[in-house]
Amino acid sequence: MSQAENAVDVVPLKRPVRWHIGVFLLPAIVVYSAIMILPLIETLRLSFYNVVDGVPAFVGLANYKVLFGDPRWAHDFWNALVNNLIFFAIHMCVQNPIGVALAALLSTPRLRFVAFYRTAMFLPTLLSFVIVGFIWKLILSPIWGVAPWLMSLVGMKSFFAPWLGQSGPALVAVSLISNWQYIGIPMMLIYAALLSIPEEVIEAAECDGITGWAQFWKIKLPLILPAIGIISILTFVGNFNAFDLIYTVQGALAGPNMSTDILGTLLYRTFFGFQLQLGDRSMGATIATTMFLIILAGVSFYLFAIQRRMRRYQF
Repeated sequence: MSQAENAVDVVPLKRPVRWHIGVFLLPAIVVYSAIMILPLIETLRLSFYNVVDGVPAFVGLANYKVLFGDPRWAHDFWNALVNNLIFFAIHMCVQNPIGVALAALLSTPRLRFVAFYRTAMFLPTLLSFVIVGFIWKLILSPIWGVAPWLMSLVGMKSFFAPWLGQSGPALVAVSLISNWQYIGIPMMLIYAALLSIPEEVIEAAECDGITGWAQFWKIKLPLILPAIGIISILTFVGNFNAFDLIYTVQGALAGPNMSTDILGTLLYRTFFGFQLQLGDRSMGATIATTMFLIILAGVSFYLFAIQRRMRRYQF
């Protein structure tokens, strides 16, 4: 039989249709769509409507004009946005660098009781924000808190002040409480990234005489930059979605004098109402949509402008 006849007899194999993949993905897609996608679409739609004579009516961008143009709405929105940016900046400048430093210390080969330290530092992350807020309100209370007594032990009682009750330091105090609670997340992610560095790279650095902290700055830190980028964008998204801790510590009014008001608390008061303020679903949806666009812009900037430059450090 000739080679030409053999070629004619060859029948290409057909790949089986993997229908089971769709079956397994369908429940997750349905749940995710019902919980995330549909509410998001409804929120976006609701931001273009308002109640006119008791009937929902399409008003276009009128709600956005009110949010940015009306003096009262604009003042509250920009105040919340600035506070949110400060809240995020404190997390980026305090939480993440300390998390990287703690991860670097935990990855030291000769450090003893690593499991204990790792668990102790990550434990606050597992606590409920209600418990964390209540505990820190007790600690920082000028009447029955333990903070004045602890500061008196080191001769710093004169520096104590009711930080949660003052407009200036209140936002910083709440931000540091949040840092204390969630510092375990960047620590564990960076710790995992450090452990994933191949031993060959570390051995090559040691052969070149690069050891100790010089090895961390010159070898390890560039290799964990992608993990640091992921932590940064998670911090951005988490901070601009923040609500629970500030609501627990300072209440829905985010006092004193709105000094701790962020977009999450502003959205809560606007949508659901609070005390004498009636809820406004349309303006609440407008604020929620603005928050979504801010987060989307930040995530898109990271994905298309920063992550591409960090891929060179990935293995």
